[in-house]
Amino acid sequence: MTTARAGSVFDGLALALLLINSVALAMLELFFLPLRFDGVILPDYGGAPAPVSVLVALMTTPWLVSRTAGLAVRMGGPAGFAGLPLTLWFVTVIGIGLFGPGGDLVLPQDWRAIALLAAGALPSAVVLGRVLAQARIARSGRPTR
Repeated sequence: MTTARAGSVFDGLALALLLINSVALAMLELFFLPLRFDGVILPDYGGAPAPVSVLVALMTTPWLVSRTAGLAVRMGGPAGFAGLPLTLWFVTVIGIGLFGPGGDLVLPQDWRAIALLAAGALPSAVVLGRVLAQARIARSGRPTR
């Protein structure tokens, strides 16, 4: 097996792991979204919400989009592949959140749901837009800054 082909196989595996990661992170962020400071898992601070998963979504989803863009470019695929983790994350959060296991509504009906969707989707959309713009500039042959 040549090194180019071995690199391609490893890049494909890394891409698959990034996509699986986006689904797994979406499920974990969704299931830990109702976490509260109620003395059961976290210390008792009057039952205040502790949306730690919003911070996790804020950090990991744009990173997944960025890493997928790098792999897609290295593999010679279109830059649009960078949107796959964001799409899978969003579909997982909405799908499981609204039509969860056993038909349960997992997504809380308050500000935490909006915060999770905003923290995961907005920064990732900015990263995706940057990646697509850079790909378009590279295709047109214009110099970048």
